[in-house]
Amino acid sequence: MTYDHKNNKKNYKNSNGRDGFKRNDRFPKNVSEEDTGADVEETDDESDLIEGRNAVIEAVRSGKTVDKLYIQEGLQDNSINSLVSKLKSSGTLINYVKKQKLDQMSVTGKHQGVIARCAAYQYSELDDIFRKAEEKGEDPFVFILDEIEDPHNLGAIIRTANLAGAHGVIIPKHRAAGLTAVVAKASAGALNYTPVVKVTNISKTIEELKDRGLWFACADMDGEVMYRANLKGPIGLVIGNEGSGVSRLVKDKCDYVISIPMKGDIDSLNASVAAGVIAFEIVRQRMC
Repeated sequence: MTYDHKNNKKNYKNSNGRDGFKRNDRFPKNVSEEDTGADVEETDDESDLIEGRNAVIEAVRSGKTVDKLYIQEGLQDNSINSLVSKLKSSGTLINYVKKQKLDQMSVTGKHQGVIARCAAYQYSELDDIFRKAEEKGEDPFVFILDEIEDPHNLGAIIRTANLAGAHGVIIPKHRAAGLTAVVAKASAGALNYTPVVKVTNISKTIEELKDRGLWFACADMDGEVMYRANLKGPIGLVIGNEGSGVSRLVKDKCDYVISIPMKGDIDSLNASVAAGVIAFEIVRQRMC
């Protein structure tokens, strides 16, 4: 039994031969339940920071992607307000902080109350993922990351995606790590070869990709064992936040909720490790 994505009807025939799993209506524990802390800052590598109002304004004007903008509390004038307005409309996170915070972040000591954390690499578009799959003559295979906050996890997952033959990684604009230098380093070079797309709404993106033929498997501890799921064909693997897992809205959009069988004394895996285990089950099935 499968789902017709466009008409939301149950079907009993499918060209991919999916004999399917019903969507899990419960929302239990997630695959990964590690505690990574609240707001992760990559303060060990400032190569992706731009300091000073003019430098930031020019960077934005040139089209550089800004993940986060830090502004000193109480700092307001026409140029700052214009900058904030423009970046808010593009999905940039705006943080108003004390001067001491900016002093700690600053490398030059001349931040002028404004520091931008920019992407170390440029983001791709959804079409780039499909183009890559088409060039390889393969069914599209994508990772969708629902609010992965730890940049080291993000980098490790991008590395896994590349090694598993995935054609791209999709991340949200909000409440998630972006493409910083730390992520690039953790990816061990995979970021140079793996398209990463940043989207405003993960749920809507899944719907869009369903219309383009993809099916979605969501990682969750109480899902069906992954070996029983048909993961062949155009597929999207959804991995959730390190602490809270995949959100309800995103999980409800997925066709399958799958789990990794575990025999140990603890009940969860690191998000990047879980992504790797499931990704290579997809690889195994695609090779059969």
